[in-house]
Amino acid sequence: MLRLAGLPAADRYPEATVWAQEGMLYMRFCGLEGEERMRLPLGYLGEEDEEAAELRLLARLQQAGYRVRRGP
Repeated sequence: MLRLAGLPAADRYPEATVWAQEGMLYMRFCGLEGEERMRLPLGYLGEEDEEAAELRLLARLQQAGYRVRRGP
């Protein structure tokens, strides 16, 4: 299970974009205060399927209050 911690506050950075590339998940959080970027190796999640990991992360971020989308 992925525990979401250390992410920017959803009220300050409400838009989250997630994409997978070459064994990494990339996240970009945007808001009025600018942009925050993060990356996470798929190995930390125990995932080999990039698309499945990306979709699960998008769902979790949406549950946490972010407006989400896929793409770089």
